[in-house]
Amino acid sequence: MALDFSFSPEHEAVRDMVRRFAQDKMAPLVNEAEENEVFPRELFRQWGELGLLGVRYPQADGGSGMDKLADCIIREEMSVVCQAFASSWSAHTHLGIWPIWRAGTPEQKERFFRPALTGHKISAFGLSEPDGGSNIRALRTRAVKVDGGWRLAGSKLYITNAPIADFMLVAARTDPALTMDAISLFIVELPNPGFVITKLKKESVRSSETGLIHIDDAFVPDDCLLGARTGTYPVILDSLAENRVGVAANALGMARAAFEAASRYANDRLVAGKRIGDYQAIGHKLADMAADIEAARWLVYHGAWQVDQGTLDSAMASKVKLVASETAVRVSENAIRILGGAGIMREYPVGRIHRDTLLYVIGEGTSEIQRNIIARSLGFKS
Repeated sequence: MALDFSFSPEHEAVRDMVRRFAQDKMAPLVNEAEENEVFPRELFRQWGELGLLGVRYPQADGGSGMDKLADCIIREEMSVVCQAFASSWSAHTHLGIWPIWRAGTPEQKERFFRPALTGHKISAFGLSEPDGGSNIRALRTRAVKVDGGWRLAGSKLYITNAPIADFMLVAARTDPALTMDAISLFIVELPNPGFVITKLKKESVRSSETGLIHIDDAFVPDDCLLGARTGTYPVILDSLAENRVGVAANALGMARAAFEAASRYANDRLVAGKRIGDYQAIGHKLADMAADIEAARWLVYHGAWQVDQGTLDSAMASKVKLVASETAVRVSENAIRILGGAGIMREYPVGRIHRDTLLYVIGEGTSEIQRNIIARSLGFKS
C-alpha cells in the first residue's frame, strides 16, 4: 500500500487562511505588543470569528470539526509571525478549555467552553507552582469542602493568560493522599476576591501575559468543580501529553521563521562581491538548519496524526517535543550567528525568535523531563 504524506485540500486551505491572517492582521501588531508587553485582546474575537479557537473540537460542541493536524498547522503558521501570540492562543484553546470539553458537565460546557470558542471569554490553566513547577505530584494548592462549594488556598506561577483571563482552570489537592484521585480541577471565574494575580515581566514571549497567583481562601461554588467530581488528575495528564505535540508545532514555526530570516540575509548580504550564503561555512549552516527543520516537521505531524488515531503515548509525545524544541533553539542560534551583529538588532527578528524558543525547552515539561519519560519507556530508571 502506498503511503501518502501530503496534507488534504482542507488542511492546505487552513494553512493558507492562517498564513494570510497572520501576515495581514497579526504581524502589524507584533512590535508594539512586544515593546509594551501587552497582549492585543481583540485577536481572540478575530480568531473566534475565523473558527480558529475551536478547530480541533467537534461541530456538535461548537467547534470547527477538524483535527490535531489542523491544530498543529495553525500553531506553526502563527509561530512564524509571533510566538507570544501563538502561546496565548495555545494556552486558551487547549490547556484552558480542553479539560472542560473532555470532562465538564453540560452546564459547564455551555457556560465556559462555548464562549471560549468564540473568543468572548479568555481562559488560563493554573497548574505550575513555585515549589514544584509542573510536577503534579508535588502540588500544594489545597481545596477544602465547605457548604455550597470549596475553599482554595495556595499559589500558582508562570500562568499564561492569567492577567487577561475571564476564567481559569485550577488544579488543587482535594485529598492529602498521594493518589491519582486526590487532585481535582476547578473552574474559577475571574476576578475572584481570593485570587491576587501579579503580571510578570519576562524576557521571552513578552506580549503573552503571564501571572503569579496567590490564592487565599478563595470560594469556588460546587457547580465549578470540573465534571462535578473530584479526582480529575488523569484529565490533566492526557491534556499535557497531547499539548506537548501542540507546542512542538509552535517550536517548528519558530525554527522556520529563524531559518527564513537567515536565508534571506544570506542571499542579500554581499562580502567581497559574493553572497555570504555562497561561502561554505554559511551554506553548511543553512543546510544543517534545513535538514533539522525537515526532520522535526515530520516528527511533529506524525505525532499529530497519532493524536487523531488515538495511538499517542507519553513517550512519543516527549520525543516530539524534545526534538522540535531543541531544533528551534539550535536553528535560531545559528540564525543569529549567520546575521552576525545584525542578529542582535531589533531591526531583525532572529534575536526575538531565539529568546522565544527557550520557552519550550522549559515550558510544558523541560527537555530533561522529556528525556526521563523517554528513558523510562525504554526500561531504564530516570
